[in-house]
Amino acid sequence: MHVSLADYFKGPSASLDDQIESYATERVPDTARWRRPAILLVLTGNVTAMFWFALGGQIGFLVGWPLFLVPVAYMVIGATIVGALIMRIASQQGLSLPLLSRGLGFGAKGSAVASFVYAINYVFYFIFEGSIVSHGLSELLGISINSAAASVVFAIVAMVALYFSWRGMHSMNLLQRFGAPIFLLLFIIGLVMLAKGYVLVGPGQWEVTGGVTGAAMWQAMSLANGQVVFQALIATDYGRFIKRSVSYVGAGAVMLVELLLIVVVMILGVFLGYTMLEHFSGTQAERELSATDPGLIFAVVMGVLGVVFAIITQIRINVMNLYSGSLALANTWDALSQRRVGRQWWMVALVLVGIVLYPINILQYTDKFLAVTGIMTNTWIFILLSDYFVCRKWLRLAPSESIEFREGEVKNWNVCGLVALLVSIAVGAAGVAGVYPLYYASFVAMLLGPAIYIPLAIITKGSQYRPAARSAPHDEEPSPAPAMD
Repeated sequence: MHVSLADYFKGPSASLDDQIESYATERVPDTARWRRPAILLVLTGNVTAMFWFALGGQIGFLVGWPLFLVPVAYMVIGATIVGALIMRIASQQGLSLPLLSRGLGFGAKGSAVASFVYAINYVFYFIFEGSIVSHGLSELLGISINSAAASVVFAIVAMVALYFSWRGMHSMNLLQRFGAPIFLLLFIIGLVMLAKGYVLVGPGQWEVTGGVTGAAMWQAMSLANGQVVFQALIATDYGRFIKRSVSYVGAGAVMLVELLLIVVVMILGVFLGYTMLEHFSGTQAERELSATDPGLIFAVVMGVLGVVFAIITQIRINVMNLYSGSLALANTWDALSQRRVGRQWWMVALVLVGIVLYPINILQYTDKFLAVTGIMTNTWIFILLSDYFVCRKWLRLAPSESIEFREGEVKNWNVCGLVALLVSIAVGAAGVAGVYPLYYASFVAMLLGPAIYIPLAIITKGSQYRPAARSAPHDEEPSPAPAMD
């Protein structure tokens, strides 16, 4: 069969129901698998998120150049490795991470805890990206970013993102195909306007006032650590659609390409931050906050075109936030209730929550939120990986060929995973509360999770994987579940 170049960047045909529901609570069949270039195209929406301009600028103001490259290198290497591992598991099983969690450490109902933890991330990112656009429009229209009118602006742009994410992967693929060239064109125009109207500040001047402290470097590493696992999670929501023949190297290549492109955007964020810093008033902290707000920067530099640029960028990433957040919430509800609520209605719920929380201006709490998400998501995924590679593949406490996720086939509550997750989150929360420095919290929690989980799984001899009536006798080797057709 002849396959054109364009076909490599498109997904297979699917019914409207399948596009909307997007296999949120079931395995992705082989007939619905996508080619890697098509998956990577969808992920370009993440690459061009305004969040990366902001994060790059924040890390730049903390440690300057070239130390900026230390936390960024950690993020790229860590996310590539973790992403390759998780994406291949997801592609082999055809399951989203919330569904994988049912079999890997948490149980059918216990996975609702992990799914809810996952969904919280997308509430933050959805508000973050939407706030950037609202700030740009508010600057253009002379509206206070804390006003009711700014909330209305946020709501309007959020509804546009909701429209494009309604049909899942298929509408996102279409949006990214046409959105990427527009993004690049407007960004180039923005850089030209910046060069003509402002004194550009290059890497030689990206210095931290008073020098770089150890605390500042740890803060930068904490910001990066919040992305090491989260970027792998985003990729895996789409990676479950990759053909099962993909290798760890192939999955890692998808991650690496995406992450290297993200680094370019982050470096541009440092460049924009230092170039625009002198054009804002207030305290040093207030000026740095404004200089790392891309919506505000592009509105100041480009006027109307800057706002259009911010809107296009925000819609491209927020359709991804709505999509992944709705998958997590659909799985949370499905685990706890017999009455199913369609994935699309969870997107509506996310939009409403975003509108309510918009006025708090979440951009000023980026460091705290990334520490919190790092505590929760990193711990969850490191427990999941330790279950798959240590408890299943090495210790053979349960089959690794096919991960079970159906109710009645897995235990409702896997005590090992829940205890490990909750204890680790509690220890991490102590850092957030100031018992020890916040920037250590996500590292402590993510290492503690597997350290608790593996011994508990060994002590319980794998009894937490299946309901008691279905558990294999201790002296028998658990028989592998049949592979998917």
